[in-house]
Amino acid sequence: MLADSHCHLNYKGLVERRDEVLANARARGVTAMLNISTRESEWDDVVAAAESEPDVWATVGIHPHEADKHPDVDTAKLVARAAHPRIVGIGESGLDYYYDHSDRDRQRASFRSHIAAARETGLPIVVHTRDAEEDTAMILREEMGKGTYPGVIHCFTASDAFADIALDLGFYISISGIVTFKNARELQATAARLPIERLLVETDAPFLAPVPHRGRPGEPAFVADTATFLAELRGEPVEQLMTRTAENFHALFAKTRA
Repeated sequence: MLADSHCHLNYKGLVERRDEVLANARARGVTAMLNISTRESEWDDVVAAAESEPDVWATVGIHPHEADKHPDVDTAKLVARAAHPRIVGIGESGLDYYYDHSDRDRQRASFRSHIAAARETGLPIVVHTRDAEEDTAMILREEMGKGTYPGVIHCFTASDAFADIALDLGFYISISGIVTFKNARELQATAARLPIERLLVETDAPFLAPVPHRGRPGEPAFVADTATFLAELRGEPVEQLMTRTAENFHALFAKTRA
């Protein structure tokens, strides 16, 4: 068992050869892939992929880069679309102050709408945060005070302190291929100590291909390389880490077990 908790199968680099990409993943033991949406125009495509493949599921959401372009995507719209049986999560949503492709106030408002949808549906929110730890933590805490909701910090690259905040809020933390990069020492130190019961692995394919695939489009098969590196980093048997992170995936995204 091995789950890629975050990929973009509909993106250029993967969509043109989807059958090959899925076959590669399955050959390496990947039994579950979560196809993430980032804008409303993708929702039909990610759902169609999930409907046609029994080991692929989908999310519905708006990336913070796209927040300015989607002022009409509110909690009600997210909740209505999330009723589809193959949509198992909300997002990705969050804050990105590194690129600032969308107004920060609009990002924050969109993020809160997604959290409200997660609370109402019980589906996990997939959180993107970059150079926005303080505001992300503030919003997560404030919104948790309005009622609990599940979630995951995807492609974790934040500080050790932010990891503790996320864990205290009951979140899972997903580690991408970045952990295999030579300059990722701080991330490696955090990843080594995360509790196994809150750990997920992902590719964010077609981005962030891990060692030894740097320079190539990422694909879900490569989650096996990230999991292998992570197991060695943590001093755990590889098969144990693969199986446990897959179990965690299905525990968090509980709709996948339906």
